[in-house]
Amino acid sequence: MMEPTDGKEPSGVTEPTTLAILAARAAAEKQGRDILILDVGALISIVDHFVLVSGATDRQVKAIVDAIEDALRSEGFRPLRREGENALRWVLLDYGDFVVHVFHAEERAYYELERLWKDAPIIDAGLDDESSAPDAAANASQR
Repeated sequence: MMEPTDGKEPSGVTEPTTLAILAARAAAEKQGRDILILDVGALISIVDHFVLVSGATDRQVKAIVDAIEDALRSEGFRPLRREGENALRWVLLDYGDFVVHVFHAEERAYYELERLWKDAPIIDAGLDDESSAPDAAANASQR
């Protein structure tokens, strides 16, 4: 079970799947697109989930990253590592048990992490159809 990284008492939300869903919902609030949570825990031992989300512009990628960090910080969690913030094309937030990948749409299409992790089950984040993007879910199911 994850422990808060900022020294404050957890608010009760500590299970990695629940936190990954919280991150996905925060991304959706900033109009993140093609949001997927992949359950990669059975495929690799270092992380349980990848949260994948796309933004249309650098500004939107930054807004999505900020919203995710704010939502998780309110639960007492800070990323262990952050990468890609200078370029805002692919920002990685490592929370230990799960990793959030916020892509500019072009980078997401180029790197195709969904295809790389095609054997990973998709976790339902309970998002509306527009955020969870039929295109991303369809691509993931065609792997």
